[in-house]
Amino acid sequence: MEVENNLLNYKKLKIIQNTDWFAFSLDSVLLANFVKINKNTKNILDLCTGNAPVPLILSTKTNSKIVGVELQKEIYDMAKKSITINKLDGKIELLNMDIKDVTNIYDTDTFDLITCNPPYFKINDKSKLNDSDIKTVARHEVHMNLSDVFKISKKLLKNNGSIAMVHRPERLIEIIEEMKKNNIEPKRLQFIYPKLNSECNTILIEGTKNGNPGLKILSPLYVHDDNGNYLEKIKKMFE
Repeated sequence: MEVENNLLNYKKLKIIQNTDWFAFSLDSVLLANFVKINKNTKNILDLCTGNAPVPLILSTKTNSKIVGVELQKEIYDMAKKSITINKLDGKIELLNMDIKDVTNIYDTDTFDLITCNPPYFKINDKSKLNDSDIKTVARHEVHMNLSDVFKISKKLLKNNGSIAMVHRPERLIEIIEEMKKNNIEPKRLQFIYPKLNSECNTILIEGTKNGNPGLKILSPLYVHDDNGNYLEKIKKMFE
């Protein structure tokens, strides 16, 4: 069922979602608040944009041009509606295509920043796939993988441009290996924990194209208190 919701506590921002498929998660909020945007950030590319939560949140932080890429037509259509109802068509452009084809329409060294909240899970014989094809493609590496993301980033990022990604900690070594393979130097890393004394379940990582070596490990971020309520630092991200 398609519904129109408020986008967190952002005044006047709406987002279209379908409760039968998936709603955007905290991961997108974390990613949009993790990225560094400065006066030199003119062009942003959001890969695996889903129903466009990251572009929508980033639109409150910058006047930069934002391009979101979403493969699944049903999800793209929801994102398109969200952009239109928020009157952001002039600021956010959406492409309904495979991310691997994006390099065919943009020149090398086009973007200052790339963001990505990709499918987290590899496909293998033990994969527990969803009954819904839409959910499966959103959550599993059916049409793309980490290597694809960083190959695209190597080509489309400007020199010293950055890519920021949210992912799972069990893929961290693979992420860093793919970054290094594509001349992207890991620069910032943050570990996210559901609550104090729990295991890390999410990571945020940023790399710079042709950057100098030097990785900063940021302070850990805790999401909930012992009663399951969002901590203040997380609540502020919703505003």
